[in-house]
Amino acid sequence: MKIGFIGTGVMGTGIVNNLLHAGHQVTVYNRTQSKADKVISHGAVWADTPADVARVSEITFTMVGYPKDVEDVWMREDGVFAGAKTGVILVDMTTSTPKLAEKLAKKGEELGVQVIDAPVSGGDTGAKNGTLSIMVGGSSTTFDQVLPIFKDIGQQIVLAGSAGKGQHMKMSNNIGVAATVITMAESMVYAKAAGLNMTDAYNVWRSGAAGSWSVTNYMPRVMAGDFSAGFYVKHLLKDLRIALDSAADMQLDLPGAQLAEQLFAKLSQTHGDEGVQAIVKLWSEFQ
Repeated sequence: MKIGFIGTGVMGTGIVNNLLHAGHQVTVYNRTQSKADKVISHGAVWADTPADVARVSEITFTMVGYPKDVEDVWMREDGVFAGAKTGVILVDMTTSTPKLAEKLAKKGEELGVQVIDAPVSGGDTGAKNGTLSIMVGGSSTTFDQVLPIFKDIGQQIVLAGSAGKGQHMKMSNNIGVAATVITMAESMVYAKAAGLNMTDAYNVWRSGAAGSWSVTNYMPRVMAGDFSAGFYVKHLLKDLRIALDSAADMQLDLPGAQLAEQLFAKLSQTHGDEGVQAIVKLWSEFQ
């Protein structure tokens, strides 16, 4: 298919490369053009604006940083909506707000285009390996049309409900991500302070009741001194704040998520552009 993809950062690069590997024609745009070089070298075609991407694509995906970036890239004069032809499908894969997802879907209805939200989980490893979990909000008809493409980039693909429900599913997921990253860090700090062998501790945790995706994937990075971003600290902080705002709208009190927001807010002051495994740096043992 002719696919458009806007946002070739850490996640977008892996996804686009998998789309290319599956045989699709992919047109890309990124705010910083040089960050698209890795996918262009694999066969993607550059377009100068989001509108230009949407204009030549049957399905256009966006995956940018923050809700304000989503609104800009979709709604501006040379944005996605400006280039989208009647009947095409537009998919936002950014982790954004449920309210914005609903707004984009409503605007799509007015313009005669199909819009769904489809945030993902699995980090840079999942994007690279095509093993992402994809959480979709939108109509079942549109979901069925996009499902073959989703299968090129992900494994666990679920229709969570109507517009915005994909974002709600992602919020519930990332509340858990934050919790497991923090508990991994505290376990590592305790083990190191007690003089335990960290490799032995890793093998015990990942195979026992303390095991989690965070332990399996992030603990080896910490042990190797690798704090590069597969999932940015600043982006998890953004997600936690969206989750807490949505929880407030539903009159929910989430003390664990509130504590996680406080810890990642502190970490983000100096390590916002590092990966979430840098949470261990809140303890002096890992500075």
